[in-house]
Amino acid sequence: MSCARKMGFVAAVAAALSFTACLPAAAQDQAAPAKPNTAQTDAPKTEAPKTTSPKAGADPFGEELTLTARPMVFIKGTAMWDSAFETLTQSFKTVTAVMQKQGIKAAGPAMTIYLATDDTGFTFEAGYPIAEEPKDPPKGDITVGMSPEGRALKFVHRGSYDAMESTYDAITNFIEEKQLEARDQLIEQYVTDPLNTPDDKLVIEVLVLVK
Repeated sequence: MSCARKMGFVAAVAAALSFTACLPAAAQDQAAPAKPNTAQTDAPKTEAPKTTSPKAGADPFGEELTLTARPMVFIKGTAMWDSAFETLTQSFKTVTAVMQKQGIKAAGPAMTIYLATDDTGFTFEAGYPIAEEPKDPPKGDITVGMSPEGRALKFVHRGSYDAMESTYDAITNFIEEKQLEARDQLIEQYVTDPLNTPDDKLVIEVLVLVK
């Protein structure tokens, strides 16, 4: 199965977020939503349904909030779509081990910041926010930086990581319908611990930074 079919949901959102500069032309074509067939003029016209959350009524969908930059301990890496969640969870394990060794405590849930995507994989930062920068910051692959800040929209996904395609489809439609312009970063914040939560019980907040 191709990457665009299996894990192309982030690329689909990227297209709606003016993020396609990071994608090759072929990936942009795959990420673009299919155009309706207008050849059949005899069909009665119907109003398009309103975009709703995949879990309509359960969580706010497209809630606006302002993100404040916070120090975070993270690792930067690349991953293939076919093994995305495995790579991310291993990254969280690596960061957690270093934090425990140095006595650094997390001040919030794990998060992934998507920096760039293409048709085979993506570049990311994965880690945890902390209350303040440590006096003896980690060295090597693990580093300390600041999380993104600014206006954002929050969307909630409940269920497995691989099932996020429908959530991202709905986010893409929401962004397009609202005619919003977004920044070139996308955040997944894991309300439930991705290291210990059963796959079908995950709760993930998708934070789309907008201009």
